[in-house]
Amino acid sequence: MSVILLISILVRLVGVAYSVVLLYQSGDRRFGFLTVMLALMASRQLWTLIAAGGTGFDELPGLVVSFLALATVHYLSQYVEEETRIKEELKAANDRLRSFREAVEHAGHAIFLTDPDGTIEYANPAVEDVTGYKPSEAVGENPRLWKSGEHSDEFYETMWKTITSGETWKSEIVNERKDGTLCWVDMTIAPIASGTGDIEQFVAVDTDVTERKKRELRINKQNRRLELLNTTNEVIRDVNRELVQADTPQEIETVACEQFAGAAPYESAWFATRNMVTDTVRARTGVGLDNSDLETIVAAINDADHETVVDRALSTNTTQISRATDDTPTVSDGDDTADGCVCYTCIDAAVTIAIPLTYRDAQYGALVVHASESEAADDLEITVLNEVGETIAYSLNAAESKQSLVSDRVTMLAFELGPDDEPLVSLATTLDSDLELERVSTRADGSLVEYIRLDGVPAATAAESAAETFDEIEIVQEMDDGCLIEVTAPETSIVATITEYGGIVRTMTADDQGGNLVVELSSGADVRAVVEAVFERHPGVALVGQHEQDREPDTRGQFRATIEESLTERQFEAVQMAYFGGYFEWPRNSSGEDLAERMGVTQSTYLQHLRAGQQKFYSAFFQTDDGVGRHRMRA
Repeated sequence: MSVILLISILVRLVGVAYSVVLLYQSGDRRFGFLTVMLALMASRQLWTLIAAGGTGFDELPGLVVSFLALATVHYLSQYVEEETRIKEELKAANDRLRSFREAVEHAGHAIFLTDPDGTIEYANPAVEDVTGYKPSEAVGENPRLWKSGEHSDEFYETMWKTITSGETWKSEIVNERKDGTLCWVDMTIAPIASGTGDIEQFVAVDTDVTERKKRELRINKQNRRLELLNTTNEVIRDVNRELVQADTPQEIETVACEQFAGAAPYESAWFATRNMVTDTVRARTGVGLDNSDLETIVAAINDADHETVVDRALSTNTTQISRATDDTPTVSDGDDTADGCVCYTCIDAAVTIAIPLTYRDAQYGALVVHASESEAADDLEITVLNEVGETIAYSLNAAESKQSLVSDRVTMLAFELGPDDEPLVSLATTLDSDLELERVSTRADGSLVEYIRLDGVPAATAAESAAETFDEIEIVQEMDDGCLIEVTAPETSIVATITEYGGIVRTMTADDQGGNLVVELSSGADVRAVVEAVFERHPGVALVGQHEQDREPDTRGQFRATIEESLTERQFEAVQMAYFGGYFEWPRNSSGEDLAERMGVTQSTYLQHLRAGQQKFYSAFFQTDDGVGRHRMRA
């Protein structure tokens, strides 16, 4: 029997057994094929051994084939084992990828992949929640699809430079949704590189943080508001503290400007008033602005046709706030109103605030404040600023009242009158005569008496014409060149208006062309209120002059006021009627009996009033305050 053949058969049987075991373990059908093949090969050699015998050397190739077959089974087992491992790893990887995909698909963050050029290749469903675009709409597009325009070109250049250099970029960004609304996004963009280091894709993860950002902005706004209110309150406290020590209006204005200009976000402050003659705004005290800037601002305001916050504050007596926004500034007075403002064409200011200075009916102009932060317009309390204005105005009023007690300064106003504006001008026009208002006095009942001199007009003619307008007319004196008449001023008279507001009529003349009136106001008087009252009641009157001057010492008006204060109403009336009635002329134009009849008393009573009045007049004229006689010489 051939030993070689027997070994070959044994090797093949071992291979069959080995293959069967592997088939059982792996279930791989390839081992079944090898099992059948090795069994047939072993059967053939076994048949050969039984039937033919053999020399042995003839079966040597078969022995080699047997070992090769056994090796094939072994190597196939290694291959199957490796293949199984790879399949398990692939399955595990697929499971992980499936889990990852499911996580990406169901993630609350918007996730999308782009190619190296930025074209979107994949977008998860959450992209629609963040951008408003469906994934199918986003794929194939560039992320600039939801670019909002809220960021500069440099912002996007930095982003692109970062990710193309292989680094991760992370920042907050404002995107625009499909419906046009803006949303804040917390964005992370990371490059995906190949094994060679080349960037194959970019992955972006976006988180909508709009609500969080809104809360942050609200909190920041509240903090800024509190800071600004705290600053404003500190300014108010400082202003109040400093105002107590200020003695003059100039000091008060300087204190207010310095306190505002020295507290952030305020940068500068100045006082604005309106000239009633030219109807223009003018500047007084200013801090934080040089003279050229202030002149430029005032010029621009006066060129703006009363459409600035300063004009509005002066005309409405309410605080006005104007904010520069791009090309169109807006103004707010707390009622969501808007209007243009030219102040921003003059200086670099984000906000202009005009605070009216009003105390009771007195208007002292406006405090104009410029701020550097545009948000200040939203965070200011109008009522607080109005209170600041009232406080400053009160201090100005108190300072001016104090000054008026010791000051010799007065304000003189000059008006032009037409026939429809004043009954006296109408009378002069009707009579074609020159008219002069000699004196104005007040009766016991509060009515005004005017003594009028008319040139070239007989007394009877003057009285007849005056009766058409005036209720009470008396001929006081007839003269060769005219007459002097007494009339009761009607309530429609401009003289009544001036007297009502504390003014003194210094001169009033009229002719057939019109009239002129000069009024004196004390330094503490509200000039604006007087002028506005005149304009409202007498629309045709024109203010042609306004200036301040020193009150002359020991003036005729002062002496007359002293006499009037010492006389009773009856004594004053008796002396006045005697003077204007020609009682002191020689020969007398009126007798004591005539004047007593006109006054409505007996002659003895009239003469008693007259002598008492004369006694007081002479005492005031000849006696000084210390009782020493005073002698006056006249050339």
